[in-house]
Amino acid sequence: MSIRVVLVDPNHPGNIGAVARAMKNMGLSELHLVRPKAFPHAEATARASGADDVLDAARVHEEFDDAIADCGFVVGTSARKRYMSFDLVEPRECAQLVAEAAQVGNVAIVFGSEKYGLLNVELSRCHRLVTIPTAGDYASLNLGMAVQVIAYEIMLATRAGAPAMPPPEVPFATAREMELLYEHFERVLEEIDFRDRTGGGHLMARIRRLFNRSRLDQNEMNILRGILTAVQSRRRTAGKTASS
Repeated sequence: MSIRVVLVDPNHPGNIGAVARAMKNMGLSELHLVRPKAFPHAEATARASGADDVLDAARVHEEFDDAIADCGFVVGTSARKRYMSFDLVEPRECAQLVAEAAQVGNVAIVFGSEKYGLLNVELSRCHRLVTIPTAGDYASLNLGMAVQVIAYEIMLATRAGAPAMPPPEVPFATAREMELLYEHFERVLEEIDFRDRTGGGHLMARIRRLFNRSRLDQNEMNILRGILTAVQSRRRTAGKTASS
């Protein structure tokens, strides 16, 4: 099982190097990059200050979903307010949740672009949103600094001698499995002609938020998929009976 740092649309190669250095300082080694503007790059290597092994092993993705597909717990980072409320945690609480989830599956801590952070579509894939408290109204942190703060708390929560967290009995459903669940939900809602009454067309966004907040394990996800399949089966049977 692993704890990975995912950078989405990083603009400056120097920041990638600073992130690699912060990760190595705190014992993290899995770096995933989504559409980096310039990587590999000499400035990234220079700013890494000896964390070349983290850069060399970094995985590059074109799609965000690919970077988190096998993760059972995904944490987004943001200082901006959003149109829809998220479950907010601070770094220390986040680290405890990460330590628990990492015992049974892969975990991703996701950081957005230096220019605009994470988009709502990316945050919709996250189970929790972590914010780093700052003094006053100026909440913007350098990317490397933000990773350093989160990675430090994770190191404290996972190092030898840290209070042991009981592992979940069943692994959490991965991001890819959750996407299949949401696709299944959408198909069934269309088949039963369930209309979006939330206003603004946010029904699926709210369904995502509901289940992301619950952190479904694989058994719970399979139960839901089974219920949805049974609804489809009964509806098809009813349709055949009505037409005969």
